[in-house]
Amino acid sequence: MAQTTGRELLDVSATIKTDYNKEEKNTHIEDIIRDFDMQDYIDKKIKEYSGGMKQKLALSCAIIHKPQILFLDELPEFNRSVLEVMRQPLEDRRITISRAKFTVEYPASFMMVSAMNPCPCGYYNHPERNCVCAPGAVQKYLNKISGPLLDRIDIHIEIVPVPFEKISDRTPAEHSTEISKRVIEARKIQEERFKDVEGVYCNAQMTSKLLNKFALPDKTGLQLMKTAMERLNLSARAYDRILKVSRTIADLDNCEKVQPNHLAEAINYRNLDREKWASQ
Repeated sequence: MAQTTGRELLDVSATIKTDYNKEEKNTHIEDIIRDFDMQDYIDKKIKEYSGGMKQKLALSCAIIHKPQILFLDELPEFNRSVLEVMRQPLEDRRITISRAKFTVEYPASFMMVSAMNPCPCGYYNHPERNCVCAPGAVQKYLNKISGPLLDRIDIHIEIVPVPFEKISDRTPAEHSTEISKRVIEARKIQEERFKDVEGVYCNAQMTSKLLNKFALPDKTGLQLMKTAMERLNLSARAYDRILKVSRTIADLDNCEKVQPNHLAEAINYRNLDREKWASQ
């Protein structure tokens, strides 16, 4: 991930100073972040809330904030009602925690990363092995992830098994240092783009108004989007997510305008939107 900017540190410290130590309100922002013990804070706050898993997950979303990553492994194994808690922070970048005596709203802007098997046995859509799940088991398994939650995830990709030829290939790949440089350069482009927009630091935070200003495709791109929307039955929310991802791809290419090839790549990063993905 790119390093946290000064504007983002201001946003992070607003929560910490308000809820962690009021005496530090005049302390330099970087000092607060450096001295802040995240695990101690999480442990302390979770003990204060006697709610169940839904409240604790919601609290975790609020605590991690930027620039943290929330990784959810085996996503369908979570209770569906617990996963639905994620909808608000993924959409609004804020989380509301309600208890009997009070309601608190926290900023909750973070990156959610998750992983899952395609079915309970793990072999649905496998090119060489047969799925042994009972009829309807795949659909039941995947239905734990609701459409509204899936809509709020920018990128979801189905990964196929890597063949032996690829595993044993010793051709040097692009080094992570070079990839990091491209990511940092793309973030600098975004910082410059949104320098006069309060509360927005990157493409993921763009509103519909900003999308129309900075990520609107040309005529060819709009036709491509129309075809994708109709064939894949994409929602309006998925449309916005595709534009945000395509804008980021264009930034990585150091391209001022979003081109049709950027849109095509972004559309291809939404595998789970496609029909018949789980038709069993």
